[in-house]
Amino acid sequence: MNTNTKNILNYTSYAYQIIKFYCSELRTKNIPLVIFTKDSYVAARLQQEMNWFNKDLEVSMIPDWETLPYDSVSPHPDLISDRLKSLFLITQKAFDILIIPATSALNYLPPKQYIIQNSFFYNKGQQVDLEALKTVLIENGYINVQKVFHPGEFAVRGGLIDLFPMGSTIPYRIDFFDTEIESIKTFDVETQKSIYPTNKIEILPARECPLTELSIETFRKNYRERFTGDPSKSPIYTNVSNKIPFAGMEWYLPIFFQETNTIFDYLPDGTLIDVPFKLSSSIEHYWLDAQTRFKMYAYDIERPILNPEEIMMDSIKFHEDLKRFKNLNFEVKDNPLPKITIDYKDGYKNIADYINQCPKKIIISAESLGRRETIHKMLTECDLNLKRSESINLLDPVIEHQLIQSPLKEGFSNDTFEVFTEYDLFPDFIHQEKSKYKSKDYNAEVVIKDLSEISVGDPVVHENHGVGRYQGLVQLDMLGSINEFLLLTYEKDDKLYVPVTQLNSISRYTGGPIESAPLHKLGSGQWEKEKRKALKQVYDTAAELLNLYALREKKKGLVSKIDLFEYQKFANEFPFEETPDQMQAIESVIKDMESARPMDRLICGDVGFGKTEVAMRAAFISIMNNRQVIILVPTTLLASQHYNNFVDRFSSFPVEIEEISRFKSNKQQNDVLEKLANGKVDIVIGTHRLLQKDIKIDNIGLIIVDEEHRFGVRQKEMLKKFKTNTDFLALTATPIPRTLSMSLEGLRDFSIISTPPQKRLSIKTMVKNFSEGIIKEALTREFNRGGQAYFLHNDVSSIYAINEKLTKIMPDAKVAIAHGQMKEKELEQVMKDFHQQRFNLLLCTTIIETGIDIPTSNTIIINNADRFGLSQLHQLRGRVGRSHHQAFAYLLIDENRSLTSKAKKRLEAIQYLEDLGSGYFLAMHDLEIRGAGEILGDQQSGEIHEIGFSMYLKMLNRAVAHLKNNETLDINADYNENNEINIHAPAILTNQYCGDPNERLVIYKRLSSCESLDDLQMIQEELIDRFGVAPEQTENLFIIHHIRIITKDIDVTKIDAGKKTISLNFREKNNIDPLKIIDLVQSNKHIKLDGPNRITLAGDFERPLDKLNKIKSLVVDLKD
Repeated sequence: MNTNTKNILNYTSYAYQIIKFYCSELRTKNIPLVIFTKDSYVAARLQQEMNWFNKDLEVSMIPDWETLPYDSVSPHPDLISDRLKSLFLITQKAFDILIIPATSALNYLPPKQYIIQNSFFYNKGQQVDLEALKTVLIENGYINVQKVFHPGEFAVRGGLIDLFPMGSTIPYRIDFFDTEIESIKTFDVETQKSIYPTNKIEILPARECPLTELSIETFRKNYRERFTGDPSKSPIYTNVSNKIPFAGMEWYLPIFFQETNTIFDYLPDGTLIDVPFKLSSSIEHYWLDAQTRFKMYAYDIERPILNPEEIMMDSIKFHEDLKRFKNLNFEVKDNPLPKITIDYKDGYKNIADYINQCPKKIIISAESLGRRETIHKMLTECDLNLKRSESINLLDPVIEHQLIQSPLKEGFSNDTFEVFTEYDLFPDFIHQEKSKYKSKDYNAEVVIKDLSEISVGDPVVHENHGVGRYQGLVQLDMLGSINEFLLLTYEKDDKLYVPVTQLNSISRYTGGPIESAPLHKLGSGQWEKEKRKALKQVYDTAAELLNLYALREKKKGLVSKIDLFEYQKFANEFPFEETPDQMQAIESVIKDMESARPMDRLICGDVGFGKTEVAMRAAFISIMNNRQVIILVPTTLLASQHYNNFVDRFSSFPVEIEEISRFKSNKQQNDVLEKLANGKVDIVIGTHRLLQKDIKIDNIGLIIVDEEHRFGVRQKEMLKKFKTNTDFLALTATPIPRTLSMSLEGLRDFSIISTPPQKRLSIKTMVKNFSEGIIKEALTREFNRGGQAYFLHNDVSSIYAINEKLTKIMPDAKVAIAHGQMKEKELEQVMKDFHQQRFNLLLCTTIIETGIDIPTSNTIIINNADRFGLSQLHQLRGRVGRSHHQAFAYLLIDENRSLTSKAKKRLEAIQYLEDLGSGYFLAMHDLEIRGAGEILGDQQSGEIHEIGFSMYLKMLNRAVAHLKNNETLDINADYNENNEINIHAPAILTNQYCGDPNERLVIYKRLSSCESLDDLQMIQEELIDRFGVAPEQTENLFIIHHIRIITKDIDVTKIDAGKKTISLNFREKNNIDPLKIIDLVQSNKHIKLDGPNRITLAGDFERPLDKLNKIKSLVVDLKD
């Protein structure tokens, strides 16, 4: 069979045509179809699009392991689950179309009979012995845990079994009555609550490599026959002998069985195969990769590996086996779409004109419901009312013009219709859609003002009334309209109802412990007094800041020029897809380096989120401009890791990189120093050694400091000898509060990288009393999945006693010890051995705080966790979770020792903020816990405590702006341009639409913070995606914010929009030309001047939309 057919140019068109063909020609004959693709991306995309074209078909895929041949990392459990599900469906002939990427097609598989014999069904009412079921699950590779999180796990509690079967997307709860299955229900992993009942559960084997008595004996026999040497010296041999899985065991799959199968052995007779892609290059690449890696790893005596021929088919065997089946040779009809793009001057007129004159039916596909609504609205403005459909059957012969939501990535056409996607209509939309991440735009003010964490009773700041206490959301009937308000209480239980449309005036109180936050009295003048006191201090700070700004602006830095061609070559070699905020950080760094002012930027992002790539891009730009780069790191281990990473990343470019640390001999160090002074080194990476007096650098252009919070003030001062006009880039996972506050005030530029890499899971964090049971459970969970763990005990004097205790708890654990009092060479060897999995438990001190990345280490136990600071806990927790595996952090405390209130809050904060990217937020919590004394000095701490950090910051920014313009700051100035808007109609998020009060509060806050119509539209689209089409009351809420945004530039303070009149009140000092108002009144009999700062419009405004349109028209007239 020829696999070198012409490559398909339009995957979506192919998916549609093959589905149409299958349904008309093959389905009634029960002929299954297999499609081979060149890679996993194409396979996954075809599966998604084919499932959308016909939801009744079983379109399956065998994903690859997403590991390289001979990797020491196992695939994510979800991938194994999907693979086993597909293999089971093949054995049952229960699939219609099967899609297989080339990498999955080559690997040898478990025997077909293994899947069949180890798959079971259990039904409600069936008689089953509970203990027998447990035995079956364990023999099939399921792990007995305390709480179920992932496929392949089960937990037993009395007569209940929680089980997450392989091949399932949801877990099940089986309730026994004696030996009878009384009920089977699905449940939610996060809440652990049961959801809905079902009558049957299907259980597949949990591994492709079984650890039954038979398979272990087969493995041992095959191992001894294939490999020389003493098998007892091999960790993999002893692990399997003891029923312990190990990372990367999939590459030993063939020796777990007497024989293996290929994918062709699984396929039913009569299966049709289509090969629409050029497979040969993909197959050859994968085969050569296996051979290359075999040569790299074949000499490890403790971990011998199988020959490539034993783990996968070569190209010849693949093509021979392919001939056993009939080739479909499906011909794809390529009908290109006409190019129609949106002209932003004329809106959607181009597409509207095309639809009106096209003889075919037109379908426009949006990527979300929110986008569908936006496109519909824009087409309606072009007098084209396209039908919106929840679903469409493109196989139906009768189709009309429609607007749909679908996952289709490309448009296509046939004789009767044309499908356009957003990718076709918006060329720049492709770039936006390239990212698979949810974009977050965090800035300091938004983070501080975020109300998502607020609880009833928490202190909040109202910018006009002072510090009160939040008491929840309440709905009130105001003149016949139900609206929602934020209820705040003040001294003597005085109440303040804040409209949800004015939440921009509200912020969380941040400035000290919440229990000591002040409680002000409404109407007493107390708040104005506190603001006046703070204002005096603010002026002094503002003057100091302006002086620092001026000094910074006067500094002449190094202007970098960028060769776009060379830079793009370097950027294209980044093996991952940049996350949105990583890209934003890179762009900010480029802009800094191109300017004449020296760069001074702090990049804050959790471990593994891509800070190093930002630093590499900056280093490349500096080197392109013939300047040298210093990279300063806190530990020798991190220096070694960075050196290896930089050498790999710059391998395609003529860049000289050196490392200098205590691991180097004196001669090696002197050689590096000489080359550095002579300009023969482009990048030097090192520890504090780089700060010593004998360091001379020929032409330094950039200083990069990693884990900046680990360096003291004295060490940072030593950097100043290099730093006069040099670009400076700092990287940190958790900025200490003073560093954070400097960034908030603008003394340094600041970028946050808060989007995790795709498939990275947050670290599950638990605070527990020290107990042997917890330790045993945590380590067993990790070791059972073939992983490694850290046990951190930060006391060298008792670390060996802890070692004895751990050995008793886990006698089979291989424990290594690492602490700061060991010799450097000895410590380095321990860390290397742990990295190479010669040990599975590292008992250590905080020496690992900035250690090397070990993807197989996904559990950390921190003893006496209450003795660590928040920044340090976050950093230590970041040692795990570097792979696709779920990571766990256990914070152990001594139940016999009472915790201080600050220690309790630190532990609560680290446990609460287990989300990925939470380093910045933890620093904000640190502000609350430690108070404001460390932020700007003790002088300011009193004022910040009284008015809150966010209010202090707002006053400071306002004072700086006024001083720049030689103006005086009015203490009673309104800090928010909020305007009161009443449209005499309910404007709320209804309980039926969004039932969670906390969620509503966050949405109200986000709407109040919108500064542009684009921002508002994005939120509208998001809400439609999450909750469905908005009801009338919520549409009214959007209208109010639309009015607020368009009127903010004309100094409106109040709008009252009734059915017959609309009145607008303006500020006493406004920026409207009085002549325009006079002209407007004289030219329109329906508009009257009603007092010095108020105009009234008369007319019929029955609907809120009528009111919006009239106000929009008036705003245009006043601005023109």
